[in-house]
Amino acid sequence: MQQEHPFFIRKKQQIAVHLNEVQQQAVLHTEGPLLLLASPGSGKTTTLLMRIAYLIEEKGAQASRIKAITFSRASAGDMKERYQRFFPELPPVDFSTIHSLAFEIVRESFRIQGLSFQLIEGHGANHDVEPREADELAAPYLHKKLILRDIFRAVTGENITDDQLEELTTYISYIKNKMIPENKRGDVSCGVRHAEQILSEYEKYKIKHPNGLLIDFDDMLTMANDILGKDARLLRKYQRRYDYLLTDESQDTSLVQHAIVEKLVAVHRNLCVVADDDQSIYSWRGAEPSYLLEFQQKYPEARILYMEQNYRSSKNIVETANQFIQRNKSRYNKQMFTHNAEGQPISIKLLPDYKQQTKYLVEEIRKLGNLGEVAVLYRNNASSIDLMNQFDRAGIPFYMRDADNRFFSHWVVQDILNFMRMSYTDRRPDILEAIHTKFNGYITKQQMAALKDINNNESVFDNLLNYVPLQDYQQRQLPQCKWIFEQMKGMPPLEAIDVIRTKLGYDKALDKMCERLGFRKEYLLGILNSLEEIADSLNTMEEFAQRLKHLEALLKSSKSRKGQHAVTFSTFHSAKGLEFKHVYMIDLINGIIPSKEDLKGGDRNGALMEEAARLFYVGMTRAKTQLELLTYQQREGEKATESLFLTEVRTILHPPQLQVSLDSGRQIASGGAVAAAPSMNANTIRSAEELSPGMQVLHRAFGSGEVIRVSGPADLIEMRFAAGTKLLSVRTCLHMGLLELLEPVEISG
Repeated sequence: MQQEHPFFIRKKQQIAVHLNEVQQQAVLHTEGPLLLLASPGSGKTTTLLMRIAYLIEEKGAQASRIKAITFSRASAGDMKERYQRFFPELPPVDFSTIHSLAFEIVRESFRIQGLSFQLIEGHGANHDVEPREADELAAPYLHKKLILRDIFRAVTGENITDDQLEELTTYISYIKNKMIPENKRGDVSCGVRHAEQILSEYEKYKIKHPNGLLIDFDDMLTMANDILGKDARLLRKYQRRYDYLLTDESQDTSLVQHAIVEKLVAVHRNLCVVADDDQSIYSWRGAEPSYLLEFQQKYPEARILYMEQNYRSSKNIVETANQFIQRNKSRYNKQMFTHNAEGQPISIKLLPDYKQQTKYLVEEIRKLGNLGEVAVLYRNNASSIDLMNQFDRAGIPFYMRDADNRFFSHWVVQDILNFMRMSYTDRRPDILEAIHTKFNGYITKQQMAALKDINNNESVFDNLLNYVPLQDYQQRQLPQCKWIFEQMKGMPPLEAIDVIRTKLGYDKALDKMCERLGFRKEYLLGILNSLEEIADSLNTMEEFAQRLKHLEALLKSSKSRKGQHAVTFSTFHSAKGLEFKHVYMIDLINGIIPSKEDLKGGDRNGALMEEAARLFYVGMTRAKTQLELLTYQQREGEKATESLFLTEVRTILHPPQLQVSLDSGRQIASGGAVAAAPSMNANTIRSAEELSPGMQVLHRAFGSGEVIRVSGPADLIEMRFAAGTKLLSVRTCLHMGLLELLEPVEISG
């Protein structure tokens, strides 16, 4: 390394910050495009702030002419606070989100044109806006979600559920952020029926509203990009405003966001992009990780630097995570390393059943000291409900990173409560109306309307039987339903839920709704199972209802425990950027991570599998000293298969070794302590093209087996062994030479 620049010597003395060689190179490379690929825990924020200070102190740049763009307002605030703490003597720098910058451009353009507009997301008066952050407006009837609810009802004749609304808004954001033209929108899949038509009606509504143009967060980006492309004067103004542009977390940036930044730096090209392609986990929001891989095509003169040293995690965690992420093909060839000590071995815990998972976590975590250094990470928010219930019962405080109150207002939860209410009083048509299509009474809308006209305060079932025209099968069925509801009264809630699901036919009704409306059955069953977990050990349905209210209040209050003596519950997505001494990754089974959608074949699913692997990698790299991976053999009465990602980690931790058997003339897998086998031999399968269904092959760890299915783009091979069927990663098998043709190898006398 060359002699250290005086700037770095001075900063070591002033703020005790010492940069490694690559970090220093990133600071010193101030002119022209720079792509800084930063592995987890590599000190990217410190490097970015030091670069800003160097620009001001050594290059004479004006602080007001430096723009730092981050993915979220929280990140912008964190960087601003750290900058002020590091360099209190320096003038302020403009840290903001891309949405804030886009809103400024749109607002100025509309002011010049004399056009009026109104925001329909977030705080209307707050110009430092950010998506999914706030939902209050001065005119609530002009809220994006309410508008979409009305349009959905007008198009389909039905009310939209919260889950459908979430999927619909994600679909719209994806379309806008990917800049997909109107004639290509049909190529984007969405689980909500008539999504393309609803989007078209939504766009018309916003344009034609009498209050002026209505704008949501996604519109800010697309409009800002269009304005900069069409208004040369305004483009020059913003190009001249900043001499240096820095973007953080750029792997999370969408195509339209990249397009805005490119226009702003087109003249001076002083762009510093800080990113990690291995942590790109937001493609469903429109993030464009391929932009990083094509950076040098856009900027041929760009310099690319690799910040690969991890300062966060122990050596064994870093080496295992690094080896794991090598499975992905669409990435820069980074090799994360650390000089930290070995630390605790990574632990893999196999439990017999899903229900044992939370009990095990409670037992283990209550032994730990500083709960603020403990995190439980999961892929789906549904996992948090059982955690919250059991940890509250055990008296272990927790902080919910991304609290989702939708569980308690979900229509499945409300259905179960209404079934329970009906067991206490069957004289309320309003309760029956909420559930009349969801049990085996087969009551039609017309019959329900007729029933509501009867106001004699008698049993709804008696009124149906006595005053409403019914089919013969209803005449037989409704007395049985009435009897079941009567029997339910006073039942323990767990038993009552079972009666609702089986004897009253709620599960079958859900099946039909999933077929008709496209709901995800696994998600709905997950809600029911969470309700059963909550109901377990409770004596009455009143206690059950009270418990739900208590947990809902607890969920809201848990937000206030941030930074306190409390375990953090978080999805993998929301955990990015965080670090903890102890990390537990849970629900590591196929179908959750990777999801069923990830596991399907096709090119798109090859990309989904790589993103799922990046998500798993993000979870692993949150841990500083202890990483524990939890899986189980059974979930909801069905056999569960451990995540193929977990299988890959297991293989990395315990590479299979071979033992030569002279009797069979063939190499066989051995679990004993034997000498390491040669990495490859004449029979080793070296490419995916050599694999085909029906082949008999030898796997080092699992022995002889038959290939059932190979899905190249999704990187999966399904094989049948004596121990059962397994789903494995093709890349891992080939990379480690785990598969061999089952052909005898001649051994000389």
